[in-house]
Amino acid sequence: MNLPNKITLGRIVLTLFIIVVLLFPFDSAGIITTKLFVNESIVIDIRYIIAGVLFIIASITDFIDGKIARKYNMVTDFGKMMDAIADKVLVNSILIILAVSGFISVIIPVIIVTRDIFVDSIKMIAASKGEVVAAINSGKLKTTCMMIGIVLTLFYNLPFELVNLRISDALLVIACVLSVVSAVEYFNMNKKYIIDPKPKCKKKDIVQDEMIEKLKEIEKVKASEKVDKIEII
Repeated sequence: MNLPNKITLGRIVLTLFIIVVLLFPFDSAGIITTKLFVNESIVIDIRYIIAGVLFIIASITDFIDGKIARKYNMVTDFGKMMDAIADKVLVNSILIILAVSGFISVIIPVIIVTRDIFVDSIKMIAASKGEVVAAINSGKLKTTCMMIGIVLTLFYNLPFELVNLRISDALLVIACVLSVVSAVEYFNMNKKYIIDPKPKCKKKDIVQDEMIEKLKEIEKVKASEKVDKIEII
């Protein structure tokens, strides 16, 4: 296993650690977690700050493994598959946890996850027909807005929360809109692979079919003539 693949697997492990940090019932286990009081309305659970830092590290590894793989010609099918899985597990799991915890609307992970399934299906269909679907600008911008929005949400939208600017929510909403836009663009770009056109009969095929039918008729005539000759004898 080469270095980029190890980094990718490390990102998956880091994602699992983030999930444990956010979901483990520390209070029930008798473990007291630190809370920071910024002001009367902002009380920070240190677990989300830790998760935010780990999320940033995991996101950086996503950039590093791809760069190393391309630079040193270490791109493998296993690496491509695991990189896609690691990205989806990292982002989608955090979005779902944030929605369940009440930090964001439930509709956000629904849109993001549905879009990912839709686009991945398009890529699979195109790949089965020998075509590679390249990333598009709206998809890249969606990812950028989403990653920054997640980080700000984990950091309680600070420092913007101090001036009542919901930048984290705005970025995630923009990411949702771009998710739909990019999904439509992917479909329009690749619908020729998705919607199979009705097969058209070529002239060459028609001629061949006619020749085959004529040969069959000739064979029938010859067979009938042989039968007639035998009866006369």
